Parts: sequence; C-alpha cells; structure tokens
Amino acid sequence: MSPNRDKRFDSVDPLREQYRGTLITNRALTRALGTHHAALLCIDLQYLDAARGWGVFADAERSGLPVEAQDYYFERLDSVVLPNVRRLQDAFRAQGLEVIHTRIQSLTQDGRDRGPGHKRLGLHAAPGSKEAEFLEIVAPQDDEIVINKTASGVFTATNLEYVLRNLGVTALFIVGVYSNECVSTAIRDACDLGFYVTLIEDGCATVTPELQRATLLTMKDRYARVMTTEQALAELSKVEEVPE
Repeated sequence: MSPNRDKRFDSVDPLREQYRGTLITNRALTRALGTHHAALLCIDLQYLDAARGWGVFADAERSGLPVEAQDYYFERLDSVVLPNVRRLQDAFRAQGLEVIHTRIQSLTQDGRDRGPGHKRLGLHAAPGSKEAEFLEIVAPQDDEIVINKTASGVFTATNLEYVLRNLGVTALFIVGVYSNECVSTAIRDACDLGFYVTLIEDGCATVTPELQRATLLTMKDRYARVMTTEQALAELSKVEEVPE
C-alpha cells in the first residue's frame, strides 16, 4: 500500500459517532452532576513526582529526564495545571461534590508492600514522608477522601471502585500526573467499569508535549470526554439540582 493511500485513512473512525453518543452527549452525565453523583479525581499531585528537588526529581541529573523535559513539566504544572486543579476543586466543593485524592504511598516504611512495577522503578513514598505529602495548593481539605496506592492503576491496586459505588458516584472528572501513565490508566479502567469520564486537558501534565498530545488524542471520544477547565467550570455552573 502506498504512503498516500495510508494517509487517506488516518482520520477514518467508523465508531466515532457511537462513542460520542455515549461519552459526550449522554444525558446520564448531566444527571450525575445534578444529583451529586459526580466527583473530581485528583491523581498523584504530591512531592514524590510533582515537586522540584523531591522524590523522582531529588537529583535532577540522575532522574533520567533531560533538563529541558523537567523545565517543561514543572512550568506546565506551576503555571497551568495546579492553578486549574485548585479552581476545579473549589468549584466541586462549592457544589457539594466529592473531591477525591490519590497518592503513591506504601503501607510500610521499607516499602515491601509496593507493587512490582514500583519496586523495579524505585518509586517509594513511605507513610509520613515528605514524598507522600500533597502539594499544598491542591491538598485535601476537611474530610476529603484519600486513596493510597503503590501501582500505576488506582482501580486495580486499591478499593477505589468500592468507595465510588458506596458514594453513588457515576461520573468522574480526572486531573493529575502523569497524563500518559497513572492518569490514562485510571481513565481506561474507569471507562471499562462503566463510569462516565471527563479528562481535563489543562489539568494534567507529563514530561513532554508529544506525550501530552498523544495521551489526549488516545483518550478523546474513546475513553473520556476531553475538555478544558473553563468548559468544565461552565458546565458545573449551569447544573441545576435534579430530584433523585
């Protein structure tokens, strides 16, 4: 097959309308907002993987990431993602909707309970450590739920699904890091489990623009709606409470 012929099929998606009908325009998601059955899920916004000089980035030269990639990541976090996440948190709180936080934290000080992947990568945030602390600007408030995990997938490694079912949550708005790892894993799993998922494109980050774009392209209209913080806030502001 010639290169020109290949290119003609780049945008062909025979299931596009079916996916859009169930993810984008489905009234069940609007109802979930109106009946307080939606939640904001904030993934791994902690010192281990989202703060200069700590955890993964304690030694910039040995982190495995070029300085340029680190600069891109932290500039995006500081100027775009963290302020947007805080705005969303405040909006969800004002509506009486759940704000749920996940973080990487082991059960033990030596991390012997960690998942095999985290052991291989040397990822460890012990209970009470600085690495396990949430970034102050987006930290949990009051009685908000915190889910600790030691693997990429929060649904496979914790009781999050059980907690969400107990809360009556049917729709998730997802933010956090890294877009192409823990965030996208949560989105795929949540979608497979029947949750209506929205990814906030300017509320998540990873270490290169290419990985960020690829993640959004893969998730959009397949596993999640993809929208901006402004669009999500506008949607929240228009919600009228629906009787159960």
